[in-house]
Parts: sequence; structure tokens; C-alpha cells
Amino acid sequence: MALPPKVDDPFFREVDEELRRDQLMGFWKRFGIPLVALVVVGLGIFGGVLWWKHAQMQRAGVASEKFTQALYDIDQGKRDAATPTLKELADGSIPAYRAEARLMQAGALLDKGDVKGAAAAFKAIADDKDLPQPMRDAARIRQTTAEFDTLPPAAVVERLKPLAVEGNPWFGSAGELVALSYLKLKKPELAAPLFAAIAKDASATEALRSRALRMASSLGADTAAQPKSTVKE
Repeated sequence: MALPPKVDDPFFREVDEELRRDQLMGFWKRFGIPLVALVVVGLGIFGGVLWWKHAQMQRAGVASEKFTQALYDIDQGKRDAATPTLKELADGSIPAYRAEARLMQAGALLDKGDVKGAAAAFKAIADDKDLPQPMRDAARIRQTTAEFDTLPPAAVVERLKPLAVEGNPWFGSAGELVALSYLKLKKPELAAPLFAAIAKDASATEALRSRALRMASSLGADTAAQPKSTVKE
């Protein structure tokens, strides 16, 4: 009975290598061009992403410098000098600086006594879904503060109650307005614990905690164990 050829026989190795070469050539003829195109496209996309990130960082750096200069001008009483820069940033493509600039523009209207215009500007920021949520929330509180004397207290509660929750970054500011609205609604039993919670909130400013403590005490709420504030005026 004949024995099968050994797999390490030179003839079979040569046949096997030739077969592999034929298979490789067939594969390359069939898929070579698409593979090269795929690699080229992939490298192009990767390079494009790197360029985009670099360009974004450059734009953010320039925006940061401009925003810092605008803050300095305003601090030096040169608001007119800061106005063109704020407008440029407010119309720019970087959401954070766009929001910051628009908040400052709205604040400027409030400083000039244009309460209605400021409230409308703050509302536009709060409603802009392209802006960072924390800044939208800040604008909503500023809008409500500007309108507080003319808004029905129930509307204030409905608008700010989602923010007047312990642990929320804007708990103190939103909670104070909600608690004051509860008092207007003749609901001191709801206002008192809210004032007490604000008074105990270590992240609130000293001024805000002090106001809340006085209100909570006057309403008979438990104000024990007041923590030291982590936020300075």
C-alpha cells in the first residue's frame, strides 16, 4: 500500500507556495484598489479630525483671551470698549463663550434699567438648546429674578422648582426665589424648610445663607448645624 507524500516534501511545498501566491494575487486583483481607497479615506478622516481638534483649540484660546480682555475692560469701567468683543463672542461658534457673552450682554441691559429687555435676553439664552445646560439654568434664574415682581408666584414656583433641589448647582438661588414665592402664596410650611436647607448648604454664598437663615428662623424652622461655607463672597 502506497504511503501518502510527506507534507514537508519540496515538491508539495513549492506547489503550496505557488497556490498561496495565486490566491494572494487573485485577492489583490479583486480587492486591492478598494482596500487602498479605504486606507486613504481613513487616513484622510483621521487627519481631518486632528486638524479640526487643533483648530477648535486655537479658536477656544483666542476666544478665552478676548473674553478675559472684555472682563478686564468692564472691571475698569470701559464697558463701551468691551461691547464689540462681547458681540463677536455672542455670535461665535464656541457655545460656552457664546453663552457667557450673551449673559453679560443681558446683564448690561439690566444695569441700564432695561428690565424688560434684559428678561427677554435671559429668556433667549435659557431657551437656546445649543448652549451648555448650566448656563441656560443660570439665565433662567436671572430671567426670573428680573421678572419676579411682576410674575405670579405660582409661575415662579413652576419655572424654578426643578432647580430648587438640594445638590443642584443653582439650588440656593433658585430655592430662595421659590421659597419667597411660597410665602406670597401663603404657604410658609413649604417656605420654611426650603430656607433652612439653603442656610445649611455649604456651597451657597455667605450672603445667601445669611438671608436664608434669618428667614428660616423667623418661620420657626430648624436651622441647627450650620456648616462653614465653601464659597466666598
